[in-house]
Amino acid sequence: MKIGLFTATFLDLPLEDVFKMASGLGYQAVELPAFSNNPHLDIEEVVKGNQAAELKQLMKSYGLIASALANHPEGQIVLGPFGKDTDAIFPGSKEEKIKFGTERMIKTAQAANALEIPVVTGFIGCENFGRFFPWPYSKGWADMEAEFVERWGKILDKFAEYGVKFAHEPHPNELVYNVETALRAVELMGGRKEFGFNFDPANLIYLGIDVENFIDQLAGRIYHVHAKDGEIVAHNVRRSGLIPQGDWQRLGRGFRFRIPGWGSVPWKKVITELSLIGYDYVMSYEHEDVTMSRQDGITKTIAFLKPLLIEKPYEGRNDVLFN
Repeated sequence: MKIGLFTATFLDLPLEDVFKMASGLGYQAVELPAFSNNPHLDIEEVVKGNQAAELKQLMKSYGLIASALANHPEGQIVLGPFGKDTDAIFPGSKEEKIKFGTERMIKTAQAANALEIPVVTGFIGCENFGRFFPWPYSKGWADMEAEFVERWGKILDKFAEYGVKFAHEPHPNELVYNVETALRAVELMGGRKEFGFNFDPANLIYLGIDVENFIDQLAGRIYHVHAKDGEIVAHNVRRSGLIPQGDWQRLGRGFRFRIPGWGSVPWKKVITELSLIGYDYVMSYEHEDVTMSRQDGITKTIAFLKPLLIEKPYEGRNDVLFN
């Protein structure tokens, strides 16, 4: 496995400066943002052919590979929510948002193809997350499943054409947010290889899920991994619960995002299970830890994770030694 950096953590810095910093600390890969108006990558320019070769050469000069293009915001509006919730992503009617999100996700796949990047990470969206509860409309989740197949099926057809996989990140306010909904999504998509997951243990652990279960049950569908931790703050949980409501920096939160090693994710178990299912790609560090600086995070993360990586599989027992 390789340890990578999601460069959106440092959008205020020039991309080459981020490459230099990451490479200097021992990171081996970068995950690049693909959403509109980000200063690191313009997928329209990549598709036109004006940036792809230059960017690939720049990464190579720093000894880096690109693990994925990331477009979470624009994937979100394919299924919603709509209205003011997502106006900051794209203002417009429901139909206009769906059209924009669909076109941008297809363009992201096209850019990934031009850059020879095999995976796009992102969200699929969810019109109303409250429908996970079967009251007052018991068929609400199933209705969204049908929309998922119809809208994302068309997008995935283009991903297949470009030879790129889409890795949805299970997360709150997404149609797919746990083990059961992930398995159901694979079933709904007919097992097509273009659809899989960006495994981020921090997004699962606050639900009380043993994240190793996700790895084991979705083996072969994990196309990318985020190195992000989450802290279940025990003394706060018994007052406020696990639902991450309110300001991210609120002291009384029952759950906080953390850097790897500072939360509740069992990283040795996670890396063991990833190794056992044959995952040998990238763990991409994403900073959302409000307790420390990004510089603290980027240095502490690789120092914590690198010694845990399993370099080679077990060779098998040599029975000669036991005779």
